Amino acid sequence: MKRLDITQQLLDNKLVVILRTKVEADIPIVLGALAKAGIKVLEITSNTPNFAEHIVNARLQYPDMLIGAGTIMTKELAHEAIEAGAQFLVTPNVSKEVLEYAHQYEVPIVMGALTPSEVVQALTLGADIIKLFPAEVMGIPYLKALKGPYDTLPLFAVGGIGIEEAEDWFEAGIHGLGIGGKLTDLSNGPTGITESARALLSIIDRF
Repeated sequence: MKRLDITQQLLDNKLVVILRTKVEADIPIVLGALAKAGIKVLEITSNTPNFAEHIVNARLQYPDMLIGAGTIMTKELAHEAIEAGAQFLVTPNVSKEVLEYAHQYEVPIVMGALTPSEVVQALTLGADIIKLFPAEVMGIPYLKALKGPYDTLPLFAVGGIGIEEAEDWFEAGIHGLGIGGKLTDLSNGPTGITESARALLSIIDRF
């Protein structure tokens, strides 16, 4: 699949679920619960144990799900992720070397940026989607201010956002969300994850 096609899938789905955990045994449980809910896009972060191996497994087990790698801060991590089959990369910051490496392999980048200068830098480098991070800290008023001069930006808000805030972010004009621990927490069991994910998808369907 080509880079532009994957980017369009990301924009169409409007949601990237972020899987970040230190408990490796939780990964297949969380994945199964998300797949049952109908989640179509997943990011496995590089600071999850054996993240590359889990990208390989997820690609095999859930071929209809778009599987990416997150917290990609170096070319070496980008290489490891792409070798494992990551279909998109997510960075927490602006990184020219990660972007150039990924684009060699037709892999899109969701690039972290916060300030107007960082946003312009990421766009100039050729980022496919801008990840507004950390979004919760800056809030919706900041998004609205940023969208004044950058009203056509493909923006995803990431960092501390939960299901309760999702509707407000979409009403404010965000293109998509990245949601992690507030959705993938296993404290209510896999059924809790499935139910929460379905509730989130029903909100997104309205936009």
